[in-house]
Amino acid sequence: MRVAVIGVGTVGKIHVDLLLDKGLGLIAICDTDIVRCAAYPQIKAYSDYREMITKEKPDVVHICTPHYLHAEMILYALNRNINVLCEKPLCIRKKDIPAILQAELKSTAQLGVCFQNRYLPRNAYVKKFLENETTCCAVATLAWERGKEYYNSAKWRGTKDKEGGGVLINQAIHTIDLLTWFMGMPEYITATVSNHTLQNVIEVEDTASLVCTGGAEFNVFATNGCKADFPIEIKLKTQNHMIRLFDDKAEVDGKIFSFENAGKFLGKACYGWGHAPLFDDFYDCIRTSRRFSLDGQEGAKAVKIVLAAYKSNGKKTKIND
Repeated sequence: MRVAVIGVGTVGKIHVDLLLDKGLGLIAICDTDIVRCAAYPQIKAYSDYREMITKEKPDVVHICTPHYLHAEMILYALNRNINVLCEKPLCIRKKDIPAILQAELKSTAQLGVCFQNRYLPRNAYVKKFLENETTCCAVATLAWERGKEYYNSAKWRGTKDKEGGGVLINQAIHTIDLLTWFMGMPEYITATVSNHTLQNVIEVEDTASLVCTGGAEFNVFATNGCKADFPIEIKLKTQNHMIRLFDDKAEVDGKIFSFENAGKFLGKACYGWGHAPLFDDFYDCIRTSRRFSLDGQEGAKAVKIVLAAYKSNGKKTKIND
């Protein structure tokens, strides 16, 4: 199999290192800042992804670029029947969602989205537990620190047109994805977003509050305006049980179940180590023609919620409108 990576910045390096470690046939990398590619002198480097795809003819491309580039690159690859594994978010504009899903439907290739937290044993345990339960509601909190240095590390960060938003579309989107996986897709959202700590640094939100209703009922509070990172916490209520997720643990009705990490952290600790099992599953799907579960339809759910949250401005808003 011939594999290429577009973007070798912070998260792109994780993809490159993991592909090399797993021997998955990495033959080319691409970055507009070609100097970044020098860290991998054994791999052919390009500064233009179209040129790389034309010349190398990869079977799979990994998209690890700034958010605003995801949609065009996904479409370029799928329209050429090249399998795609894209970092979150799937896209940042509502109009790109149907275009991506239509291209996915027409393509003979597969599209996967990196919501790697679904592959953590703690979360897989709860997903299995919920199969025989009727969920009632859930609440999730994310409280992290992302200061001036973080946003100044790249020009696209903290911008509406390139990042697409702030804490919701970058950090909290993983938690929102887990809630849709556990609870299903809500129909409505009432949300507020604000910037409390970085008014002169970013043009997007550092804090958000979401109330999702209809079909699935859950609340989310997210901020990256803290002075330190705190563990993300999710609480779920079913008809019969109370469940709490924190660190590498699941608590069911007061009984705590601990789950060991299945590997080393890749990159930042907040990324976890779910990329490795996600890669394994994605490539097995390609080899066996099995449908990858985290496809465009699944990857779009959290994006739809985030974009509806930005639209809401405190008013009840239909998510799919």
